[in-house]
Amino acid sequence: MSASPFEAVADGVRVVLRVTPKASRNAVSGLADTASGGKALKMSVTAVPEDGKANDAVIKLLSKLWHVPKTGIAVVAGATDRNKILHVAGDPADLLRRMRASLDE
Repeated sequence: MSASPFEAVADGVRVVLRVTPKASRNAVSGLADTASGGKALKMSVTAVPEDGKANDAVIKLLSKLWHVPKTGIAVVAGATDRNKILHVAGDPADLLRRMRASLDE
């Protein structure tokens, strides 16, 4: 498995997430180990995990952080789970640069 939560694909980047809903603030808090030995981007959102509200909050936070349109981010796995995989559409090299830079802040 990869030591990064980001994986370049032909039309963008796949991102492995571990989300904590109903948190005190919206934030990206670093990396977490996954059960399969990889890494996941840890984040928390204040939204509740019902009717897609937490997923919407995740997309809103990441679109702002990575400067991509909200319509360019989609949950491709784990829509009702705290462990998710997102697809971020765009140029993989440019997206990876922005994503990695956001972790260093």
